[in-house]
Amino acid sequence: MSTIHKLIIGNCMSMEEISDKSVHLMVTSPPYFNAPFDYKKLFKNYDQYLGVLKRFAKETYRVLQDGRIAVLNIDDMLIDGEKFPIVADAIKIFQEAGFRYRDRIIWKKPDGYLRISRRSGVILQNPYPMYFYPDNLLESIIIFQKGRFDYRSISKEIRIASKVDIKEFSSKKWYMTLWEMNNVMPGSPLEKNIAAFPEELPYRAIRLFSYKGETVLDPFVGSGTTMKKARELERNSIGIEIKKSLVPIIKEKLGFGNGQSTIFTNKNDKLEVIYRKTEKYGYIS
Repeated sequence: MSTIHKLIIGNCMSMEEISDKSVHLMVTSPPYFNAPFDYKKLFKNYDQYLGVLKRFAKETYRVLQDGRIAVLNIDDMLIDGEKFPIVADAIKIFQEAGFRYRDRIIWKKPDGYLRISRRSGVILQNPYPMYFYPDNLLESIIIFQKGRFDYRSISKEIRIASKVDIKEFSSKKWYMTLWEMNNVMPGSPLEKNIAAFPEELPYRAIRLFSYKGETVLDPFVGSGTTMKKARELERNSIGIEIKKSLVPIIKEKLGFGNGQSTIFTNKNDKLEVIYRKTEKYGYIS
């Protein structure tokens, strides 16, 4: 089964290139709010950040088919000693856009990922009450649904071709609300200076919430992880990314770059890159 992939360089507050109800699954991880290692100082303040989430949620609702799923990897953020309740605000924003709040999964990173930091180590220097600040090994995966899904809309042939591997489902404990997954390690060549999520995250979402031949959307596509897993799993994909400089990285990761990729066996798959030219929804270099 050949697949088609579309990369849009622009701002996902508008998804003007995508028709109403043409997408079957949305999986994404928005930028951390003003994190120094991500899109640093991209947002003037927290209200502007929430404004981006509101417009992105509204557009996601428009392009998703009825009954379909939106998966959001997001978490609260600590900036200059203040904790911002991003998960709670994102849930409210998606509900206001029309989605049903379906579930929340906690992604647990490996125990060795963090050691005692300057933040949590304060209590070692001051072992008294009120000096405790924990380090975070967890992120949230919040799941929304646009209405109810019609299970009879999928043909028997496609259902069988897209069947979930129950052995994998059981052995990796997908059935739990706690998913233990390794994060992308620093120095990974295609994720340098990008806060990418692990391939396992979109892989699970695509297997659990879409069928072969359907279209998966990632409005904050970053280095292209979601699009890569979509192609591997014989789904079409659409990615939106504001940073033009990531295009070569995304092409390479998807197997459309200069390197010879042995992961993708179907040479009839196609990639289209669209550069927006309007000022309102442009891109950054």
